[in-house]
Amino acid sequence: MASTATGSIYQIEQIARLPNHLKRHIVEQHYDRYLSVDHAVWRYIMRKAFDFHSRHAHRSYVDGLQQTGIGIDRIPRVEEMNAILGRIGWGAAPVDGFIPPAAFMEFQAHRVLVIAADIRQLEHIEYTPAPDIVHEAAGHAPIIADPEYAEYLRRFGEIGAKAMSSRADFELYEAIRHLSILKEAPGTPAAAVAEAERAVAERQAALGEPSEMGLLSRLHWWTVEYGLIGALDDPKLYGAGLLSSIGEATHCLTPAVRKLPYSAAAADVAFDITTMQPQLFVTPSFAHLIEVLEEFADTMAFRRGGLEGLSRAIASANVATFVYSSGLQVSGTVVEVVDEDDAPRYVRTSGPTALAVGDRELPGHGRGYHTDGFSSPVGRPVGSLLPLEECTDDDLARLGLRSGREGKLEFPGGVGVAGRLERVTRANGKVVLLSFSGCRVTRGERVLFDPAWGAYDMAVGERINSVFQGAADKDAYEQASFVPHERTIKVEADEAARRLQAIYREIRTVRDGQAPAERLRPAFARLRADHPDDWLGQLEILEVLAKRGGDPALAAEVRPLLEARAASDETVAHLIRDGLRLLAT
Repeated sequence: MASTATGSIYQIEQIARLPNHLKRHIVEQHYDRYLSVDHAVWRYIMRKAFDFHSRHAHRSYVDGLQQTGIGIDRIPRVEEMNAILGRIGWGAAPVDGFIPPAAFMEFQAHRVLVIAADIRQLEHIEYTPAPDIVHEAAGHAPIIADPEYAEYLRRFGEIGAKAMSSRADFELYEAIRHLSILKEAPGTPAAAVAEAERAVAERQAALGEPSEMGLLSRLHWWTVEYGLIGALDDPKLYGAGLLSSIGEATHCLTPAVRKLPYSAAAADVAFDITTMQPQLFVTPSFAHLIEVLEEFADTMAFRRGGLEGLSRAIASANVATFVYSSGLQVSGTVVEVVDEDDAPRYVRTSGPTALAVGDRELPGHGRGYHTDGFSSPVGRPVGSLLPLEECTDDDLARLGLRSGREGKLEFPGGVGVAGRLERVTRANGKVVLLSFSGCRVTRGERVLFDPAWGAYDMAVGERINSVFQGAADKDAYEQASFVPHERTIKVEADEAARRLQAIYREIRTVRDGQAPAERLRPAFARLRADHPDDWLGQLEILEVLAKRGGDPALAAEVRPLLEARAASDETVAHLIRDGLRLLAT
């Protein structure tokens, strides 16, 4: 469970409403663990991002920073973000790195933005393979201030939470999470990273035909993470992956990256998380994103239902829910469908199964009761003028079904049900369940249910209208959203890192007006003597001098060192030059 130290976050309305299985992913932000160098990394990225995105991002980005409580000078506190996000009906929750896609989608459906609480290392200042607070807070949050885009995110989460996924999907997720943890952990051996990259490649190659979740993940990637908006020949950025990575943002606007009109066909285009993308998709508007999403959703099992949806449930080998036309929801692992004329006639689950209506479990019909599975016919009984779910007690009597008496029903596909009717369960004015004792269910010579097995609860419904991943009432089903056992690596600072942190802290106290500018010179001397490769600290000193004035001799000493480093080290040359350029803005 989330630490009790995070208790205050549950006072936020959007967080308080979350189901318990999602709350298990929430962690404490531990704001006091961010170092002064972390805040310096944030400031550098945000100053550069603000400068670039004010010209190249969607118009809502700059306004959205302010509207969502995200500043440039320091890493935001999640509780501060929540105080502002709440005004637009959203919330934010800190989590530990990548969380499973289904959980991510469900958070989004509840209008909660998950925030990976860690921040990238200085060595990964332009790009990190792991989700971090720069990507989540500075990438995702500002754009949700746009109501149309916020609705797209919510709707995507709602649809994505119902998507069928496969075991191969989950194995790929675990491999990607492991790789991202290793890449962001200081001192990870190159051999370990190479092995993790090989595992990701193997999992991707083994995916086979993409599942619904796999296809939706592509749409999510090409829009929410790497989306462009506007005209094909002059698009603006809105995807969080681009907004939080100035290197890729700059590259994506060049002719080297093809710009394609966004459509549902983007689901057929795979992506590679380890490299810059060779093409990106451009939507003319946020409204178009919703249109494409709805077009894709029409192909999914939760809307198509029927034999096709049940077949996808079997292929997923996961807990799924199929919904009868009566509104009854059956949640379990679907293992068999008897069909005729391309329609399901009988469905069987294996293992713990629960029955629900309106996503609320029916009393007495939880997984603890249906421990070994559930099975039932689908369809209108032969000879009935009405769907069984629409029948009154009189209608049932005309079919030979009276409480406390023996009765018999025949269904299309040759399924027969014969037993003593004990109870009729209705919900929302419809019959959803008929409970029998001494019941035998057969199809030809095959016995589908024997009286010796106990009471028989028969689901009622003419059709299967919907099939979706997961249990209908996840908390009652105790379908805890999987929380990864492998946690992001928190490395204790060594002596050199502690000394560097002390220097950055000293520079920050001067920036914040808590110490005189004269303290910068000794800080620079220690930085130059003990950490000659650290360029960001020197840039911070120049920026404070430019902001507060004083000691022009120190500025004249620092700038040539930075310029010389830029001239001699191409790996950081553009970072330093961009930083120097921003001093004038």
